[in-house]
Amino acid sequence: MKTFEMKTVIHFGENALDRLRTIPYKRALVITDPIVVQSGMIELITAPLDKAGITYDIFQDVVPDAPVGKIAEGVKKFLEFQPEVVVAVGGGSAIDSSKAIREFALKINDYGKVGLIAVPTTSGTGSEVTSFAVVNDTHAKVKYPLVSDSLTADEAILDAELVRSVPPAVTADTGMDVFTHALESYVSTEHNEFSSALAEKSIEICGVFLLRAYLDGNDMHARQKMHVASCLAGLSFNTAGLGITHSMAHQLGAMFHIPHGRANAMLLPHIVEFNANINKHSRSQKEYLPAVKRYANIAHILGLSNYNKVMTVRSLVNWIQFMQKEMNIPLTIQELGTIPPDAYFGALDKMADAALADTCTANNPRVPTKEDIIKIYTKLWAF
Repeated sequence: MKTFEMKTVIHFGENALDRLRTIPYKRALVITDPIVVQSGMIELITAPLDKAGITYDIFQDVVPDAPVGKIAEGVKKFLEFQPEVVVAVGGGSAIDSSKAIREFALKINDYGKVGLIAVPTTSGTGSEVTSFAVVNDTHAKVKYPLVSDSLTADEAILDAELVRSVPPAVTADTGMDVFTHALESYVSTEHNEFSSALAEKSIEICGVFLLRAYLDGNDMHARQKMHVASCLAGLSFNTAGLGITHSMAHQLGAMFHIPHGRANAMLLPHIVEFNANINKHSRSQKEYLPAVKRYANIAHILGLSNYNKVMTVRSLVNWIQFMQKEMNIPLTIQELGTIPPDAYFGALDKMADAALADTCTANNPRVPTKEDIIKIYTKLWAF
């Protein structure tokens, strides 16, 4: 038996932030990052809370990649303030930090249910609707995915006004993160009809609106569409899981601080080729791996049909790389220009072991060996 469940109530469209005026809580802890506060964006959150007469405090010390030390500081703040609800405002790091802070605080002092409302300020992670969070041990240079139904937000508020000022580079990275979430969940060994429908719609939206949002940040129609696409992809992978693109990207982030969405985008063409066992030297085959048909379906959705399955999967790989080039996402580690070759190749063994142990690996459509992972990391260095 399989089960599909949506636990998060989603508010979206124009003026979605008005929901904060009617939430059934009197005491809120807003968890966010310094940029949201310093830019004044926080007023989009605090104004409706003020109008509703809700007492709130702000924890604004979230930093990228949700390090364990900052989460501990947030737990202390939570226990001191004792909120009825946590309002998570930010990108994946802020929402993941909020999930972990609430989870750990309630294990220390469980004084009843505390709500969680996620308000994403990037269109990328889908964390507002998932039961996942990723925390970072900065000393060991390892990212740990947390998985529990109790991490899932009660409500999500998708208001494109919060992403209007997102810079083009971040729009590109987070947008390709959306695409990766949708594609990996679509070919996951745990995919089902419900997750597949959500993934297909997310990919269709990315195909039409991602480049538009990148080229014109004030295109609010494109912004709103990508905000929804991110959420759809989150709902999909929350059920179906992900794959080794994420397993390997987690290690690149932990070791070399490559932004998560960018690492996904850089790895994705190589992972599609690996999972399909198709590359530029392939010829038509009588039988293909199961992922090939599903990759071909995605190619059709993007309007990339070709005369055989090999060429169709190749066209999907080429489309991903085209999007990288159009949005100035490096195709190789060498192109980043920030990582010495000795450091990178010296880390391959450790990264490969950690990627194999990552929880995302279990649902990958093709089972990788350590040698496979190292080979992909090696190809990522340079063409």
